[in-house]
Amino acid sequence: MRSASDRLFDACNVVLMTLVAIVTVYPFLNVLAISLNESLDTVRGGIYLWPRKFTLANYEAIFSFGGLLVGLRNSVLRTVIGAVLGVFSASMLAYALSRRDFSARRPISVFLALTMYFSGGLIPTYILMRDLGLLGTFWVYVLPGLVNAFNVFVVRSYIDGLPFALQEAAKMDGASDWTIYWRVVLPLSKPVLATIALFVAVGQWNSWFDTYLYNGSEEHLTTLQYELMKVLQSTMTVSPESVKMAITIVVTVPILFVYPFLQRYFVKGMTLGAVKS
Repeated sequence: MRSASDRLFDACNVVLMTLVAIVTVYPFLNVLAISLNESLDTVRGGIYLWPRKFTLANYEAIFSFGGLLVGLRNSVLRTVIGAVLGVFSASMLAYALSRRDFSARRPISVFLALTMYFSGGLIPTYILMRDLGLLGTFWVYVLPGLVNAFNVFVVRSYIDGLPFALQEAAKMDGASDWTIYWRVVLPLSKPVLATIALFVAVGQWNSWFDTYLYNGSEEHLTTLQYELMKVLQSTMTVSPESVKMAITIVVTVPILFVYPFLQRYFVKGMTLGAVKS
């Protein structure tokens, strides 16, 4: 038999979670409603959860620009390739820095930490990209951010928390460092790798300034966010507010599909029961 206090506690939880869900979902529904509302009517305001005068003119105005499909292709490519290579490079470096027998782990860690506080600046970075021959190429989107110090430290901290007995057991069985990294460390690090993949993917998807700097004149290397930025700055016959909301939906919905595939890795790790002390 459940007591009255238990039922009261459950009721409070339901009410609290309902309020949290409403606060979380409402902004997205409001943006969607404004993006689907008639442009001139949007100026009046008062649109909350449902468009007052439904129309798809805002989306038609956005997709009438020819560069969006090319930009969408490049954005998807840089997101996928950048996330895969970013996770792979960060995990390899993090594994090396987590090894206790690696004598240079401390100076390399200090060097990486310094990059989080200091940068070369915009002009030196541009000159570096030019001298490396990355201007006007797709790889200018991927290579400069291949190793992120923050991601490396996050993965290293997670690896440090794994049972070291697993690596010792693999070493005694004749496994090489690469085998330990690929067959032992990576499978156990899926939760943190999923987190890093999400960070990198969202950063790559939302990036547009590098396109403006390095590939602004290369139409075949444009990105979706850069094209939508140009749409927003152009003179249009529709309401700027409606265009902003429609652009927000266009750039938000695709990346939302990444979350369901990574959500299960955020719940718990995979080391439960791996080693019994």
